[in-house]
Amino acid sequence: MAKKKVSGGLEGSRIRVKPGVNSPEFPEISLAGWTGSIVETSGKPPEQKVIIEWDAQTLSGMPADYISKCESGQLYHMMASLGSDDVETVV
Repeated sequence: MAKKKVSGGLEGSRIRVKPGVNSPEFPEISLAGWTGSIVETSGKPPEQKVIIEWDAQTLSGMPADYISKCESGQLYHMMASLGSDDVETVV
């Protein structure tokens, strides 16, 4: 049986990654200050995860090294999954 996704009411929220947060896949790359929108949530706090689609500003400033690492690992660089405690909502 597939796991049921839990809506945390965060979908559509604009977020910014908090200081000190690095990429889960590439810990040497800081995601601090990156912005985007939550497209999906799963789990319950404190283990809740958010799927983020990065906005145009973040995509245009994204390090080329991060993009190439994602591509070589067959990861989609335009989105990420982080813990809900790693991000803060912005207006």
